[in-house]
Amino acid sequence: MQRVKDKSIIITGGALGIGKAASLLCAQHGAKVAVTDINEKEGQEVIKDIQDKGGHAHFWHLNTSDEKEVQKVFSEINKEFGKIDVLVNNAGIAGVNKPTHEISEAEWDAVMAVNVKGVFLCTKHVIPYLQKNGGGSIINLSSIYGLVGARDLPPYHASKGAVRLMSKTDAMFYARDKIRVNSIHPGFIWTSFTESLGKQFPEGVEAYRKHLGSLLPLGHIGEPNDIAYGILYLASDESKLMTGSELVIDGGYTAR
Repeated sequence: MQRVKDKSIIITGGALGIGKAASLLCAQHGAKVAVTDINEKEGQEVIKDIQDKGGHAHFWHLNTSDEKEVQKVFSEINKEFGKIDVLVNNAGIAGVNKPTHEISEAEWDAVMAVNVKGVFLCTKHVIPYLQKNGGGSIINLSSIYGLVGARDLPPYHASKGAVRLMSKTDAMFYARDKIRVNSIHPGFIWTSFTESLGKQFPEGVEAYRKHLGSLLPLGHIGEPNDIAYGILYLASDESKLMTGSELVIDGGYTAR
């Protein structure tokens, strides 16, 4: 079943991790996928994978914190695909892991530039295309740490809380245009970034993976496809009544 057949979908941060999984899955289900990222080599590999399987995808280099680049790339995507139906605001960075009083202004701004300003700019410049198209879906990747706090990564947590409320505000503004805006809140997901953190764990990578899994009621860490299927659902017409909602995919972490 092709759940997003003929939809044109932009995925920011589409070269790695959750973005890569979403790009592959949406293409598998019939979408034309614009994979955007600052990682060109990995992005081109995703495109080749999709095309080798008979899917339709193109890569664009995109720094989401650069308004001129966002505007230019979205215009090119619209011309290439003929329309834009869905935006997945997935690009993000973790930033520094320090107590708030030790974080420099530059370190704070670096996270906000991508995780908050990037979501704002991409949303700003996709809205006219969705309005012209008679509606669409914007999917913003927040986090469980947009819902609850923890004793690490203060700029990251602040940014993901911002994304959660930005989603609700835009959902209210653009419902009249049949544009749905929702946030997804992943829990612990095993990606190359998570693995890099595991390499710093005293007992090693596999012990770190088990440790993270032990924090979840389900007892195991998630995979990128666990989130990609949530993205697919919100991109599809199956979710036509969902807007301003939080899709939490976290193995039960925030249920406690």
